[in-house]
Amino acid sequence: MAAHSRLATALDDGAMTLPGGAVTVMRPGADYDLSPLSDRDITIQHTHATEVEAFRAAGYTVSRDRPAAATTTIVVVPRFKALARSMIAQAAATSGMIVVDGQRSDGIDSLFRDCRKRLGDLPSITKAHGRIFWFAATDVFADWAVSAPVANVSGFHTTAGVFSDGEVDRGSALLAAALPGKLPATMADLGAGWGYLSRAVLDRDGVKSLALVESEALALDCARLNIDDPRASFHWADALAFRPERKFEGIVMNPPFHTGSKGTPALGQGFIVAAARMLAPHGQLWMVANRHLPYEAALRSQFRRVEELPGDGAFKLFHAARPGTP
Repeated sequence: MAAHSRLATALDDGAMTLPGGAVTVMRPGADYDLSPLSDRDITIQHTHATEVEAFRAAGYTVSRDRPAAATTTIVVVPRFKALARSMIAQAAATSGMIVVDGQRSDGIDSLFRDCRKRLGDLPSITKAHGRIFWFAATDVFADWAVSAPVANVSGFHTTAGVFSDGEVDRGSALLAAALPGKLPATMADLGAGWGYLSRAVLDRDGVKSLALVESEALALDCARLNIDDPRASFHWADALAFRPERKFEGIVMNPPFHTGSKGTPALGQGFIVAAARMLAPHGQLWMVANRHLPYEAALRSQFRRVEELPGDGAFKLFHAARPGTP
């Protein structure tokens, strides 16, 4: 049974009764079932471009900002624990009733235990490899709130909910070190995150412009703090669907390969296809990937020239050129 059925089960069985009024749903996946709330005024709060577009296309009111006051807020747990805690703190400060719904693989049971330590026994339902629980408004989670990006150990601004928030990702560091001393004039960083690779690109000779394309607004906000350069432009968009006004001469990327907590190699393969589409005929791609991921065939199907650069035991580096059918 689908994970979203926990909400319907809790309501249909009478275990949980929602008060009347508006409902905010924080960070649901595009497939999260909202039908149990069909009689409510629903606001979706999300900072990921793909989900934002999907919910807007479905006719929902969507906000990327912190949730406004609502009678009920449903926190759909992300796989980042610090972000999940911050969402609970925000919800508890703005709503009369807080519902927390998530998968075990995303840490819902750990959150449940943490909440019980502060609130005591809580009603909950376990189902479909996950849990849903609920409680009334409280200020006991105020210390969980994340208010603004802070500098990590490398001096870059990061925040809860972004990839590699504590330190520079090792794969990105390898790719940055492998970039040539001179790069093409018009560059892009697909899945730019908080801007580490972008900074390395802008430090190379020859670069006249760099487009940072990132679907997570939390990460792009950090990138704006980390990249203070008039050559940089910032695009809150899904890299798979992004359409630049003019094709790029060069692209760098450390593509994601997770959708939620699940490994999805097809996501990285989609980035390769998207990069080839965005590059000029003479364009070049520099890319890093975990060594176990099957990207070679996708690269060779999209570029006439593909070479593997020296990496390490965990990561492999690629340089591809001349997009098109080999």
